[in-house]
Amino acid sequence: MVNLIIDGVKVQAEEDTTILEVARFYGIDIPALCYHEDLSPYGACRLCTVEIEEKGRKRLVASCLYPVKEGLRVRTHTARVVNGRRMILELLLARCPNSKTLQDMASKTGLQRIRFKPEDNDCILCGLCVRMCAEQMRSGALGFIGRGDTREVVTPFREKSEVCRSCGACMYICPAMELQCRGIASSRDLCNSCLVISPQCLEKYDQVMCYVESCGGCTGIDKIGKGGK
Repeated sequence: MVNLIIDGVKVQAEEDTTILEVARFYGIDIPALCYHEDLSPYGACRLCTVEIEEKGRKRLVASCLYPVKEGLRVRTHTARVVNGRRMILELLLARCPNSKTLQDMASKTGLQRIRFKPEDNDCILCGLCVRMCAEQMRSGALGFIGRGDTREVVTPFREKSEVCRSCGACMYICPAMELQCRGIASSRDLCNSCLVISPQCLEKYDQVMCYVESCGGCTGIDKIGKGGK
């Protein structure tokens, strides 16, 4: 067993496990987008970044890739870490502003604005679909091409793959292929409706009018029944 310290608490972990796995085992919430427990770690999104200290030196690492070590000190929510995650979310939301997964993460981290021009893309290059297709479905019908801003996920030669079984696993796991999420009356890139956790319709109608998880879309309660939610 390896002994380490996470957020000031002494914990133990098995060798060959990552910081993210250990933190989640002990109930410490570290956001992650490209990580899935049934797929190989990829380290693309960097939202799982934490601050570690070794031999007096502090640095940021991706917790989904960094293995635990004896005596390692980990801090999961320092100002440096939180600000870094917000910046990453800004960039991801500028690329895919309609993703509910990203919008929920933004609300949870307290992100209030996006300083980058939105692209309204449909892929954040997290690699979940590629790994799902190869590792779980044993198909390999998807892959990456290009580098930098030309990188994208495509089928071989951009044609219908002969090995694709149309199982839908790639769409199921994708955090970007979702319905538009902007809140009931938001014209901004961030709706932050999920910050409202109490049913706004309960007081007016004496009952909850819908059963959406993370209630908050009905913040404009005066619009209920007038084309709103």
